[in-house]
Amino acid sequence: MYSIGIDLGGTAIKAGIVDKSGNIIVKDKVPTKSERGYEAVLRDMAKLCKKLIEKAGMSENDIEKIGVGCPGTPDKVNGILIYNNNLGMRNVNIRKELQKYFSLPVYIDNDANVAALAESVCGAVKGTYCSVTITLGTGIGSGVVIDNKVYSGFNYAAAEIGHHTLVMDGEPCTCGRNGCYEAYASATALIAQTKKAALANRDSKIWEACGHNLDNISARTAFEAERMGDSVAKNVCDTYIRYIGEGLVNIINIFQPEVIALGGGVCNEGDRLLIPLREYILKYKYTREETPSSTLVIAQMGNDAGVVGAAMLTE
Repeated sequence: MYSIGIDLGGTAIKAGIVDKSGNIIVKDKVPTKSERGYEAVLRDMAKLCKKLIEKAGMSENDIEKIGVGCPGTPDKVNGILIYNNNLGMRNVNIRKELQKYFSLPVYIDNDANVAALAESVCGAVKGTYCSVTITLGTGIGSGVVIDNKVYSGFNYAAAEIGHHTLVMDGEPCTCGRNGCYEAYASATALIAQTKKAALANRDSKIWEACGHNLDNISARTAFEAERMGDSVAKNVCDTYIRYIGEGLVNIINIFQPEVIALGGGVCNEGDRLLIPLREYILKYKYTREETPSSTLVIAQMGNDAGVVGAAMLTE
């Protein structure tokens, strides 16, 4: 038997048929176009699933269940997306809507949680009892897995690690508060930090790295300029890494996970990121001395994490 995993994003609906080992048999995607309303989005979601079943040469009888990972706060018991900011969905019964098209169990969870589940079952933290997966992207997505189960809190809204306070009264965050981890350690934050440094230092190699157009600055730009020997860019990278590290120390002090997996495009920097972060953790975590330390690794599932993790959802 197989499962269908659906990753509902702001720009695209990704879906795949997944086997019990986490292998994707077939996958595809369609634009979300959330401005049409949730019914149209979920109708396209169902059409995509039917297309995948046909493409794989299967029937609905070969599918055991459907899982959906979506941004926002889910009611996992009833299959309802309670709140989502980016898609404009409120109290949408995803289970009920999809079961108009399929006679299958439908499970939902937060997209960061399903990504963490995928890493736990068949990715970078496979075989661990307690792990935390963090994705550094437009925001910061995070999920905590304990004993192969996603920790969601009593209201399914736990583990919003991107919104713990890093700096009191600090940079404004999209959540409406100030000083959140996300406002300092996301890829979006790094872009803002790089632009600020470029504007303050007109002779910095950052300008060369971005083609003298601030709109071209990405999460890679500061690292690229650093490799050109630019001291301003090096300071941007070092500061950004300390921001990430401070949040990781907080996470370790709270959860003491065996492994933390970091994901997102900025992780392509590899050892430039990992080595100083590991050093920072060892220096500043509360439990030092002879206590076993959490291990920091790069997430492995990449863009497939949402689909694979969603396919693995159960009650």
